[in-house]
Amino acid sequence: MAITVTVNGTPHSLDVEAEMPLLWALRETLGLTGTKFGCGISACGACTVHLDGRAVRSCVLPVSAADGKHVTTIEGLAQNGTLHKVQKAWLAHQVPQCGYCQSGLIMAVAALLETTPNPTDEEIDAGLTNICRCGTFARVRAAIHAAAESKGTTS
Repeated sequence: MAITVTVNGTPHSLDVEAEMPLLWALRETLGLTGTKFGCGISACGACTVHLDGRAVRSCVLPVSAADGKHVTTIEGLAQNGTLHKVQKAWLAHQVPQCGYCQSGLIMAVAALLETTPNPTDEEIDAGLTNICRCGTFARVRAAIHAAAESKGTTS
């Protein structure tokens, strides 16, 4: 089945099984390996991408659900060579330790800030269910607050 999807602003026609998880279409078919496989059951969030601007777990989402839609991966979050404000905050606050879950966390936070531009700690806790095995959650929270205080989506 041909799936038509726009990924990071580029249209693609994918000849894959409709049930294939979006994660594998991104990684194996399109070569976008920034989105990570973590648990395979939508629990950890390492595979988080944006589907029409909404954070989704791509490990359990069939690629057919993205047919005709726009997907943004970590590779497409920066615009015109300028890091997204969440990426900048991540660097400034030295959030990553091992870094494996970070692309999913960054994507989840970017989506959270679109709907909740200045989240409280309680809103962060409720809005983010991504898991970081290294336990950098205090730095994650500090980076989220810093990103919320910055202007625009990429500045």
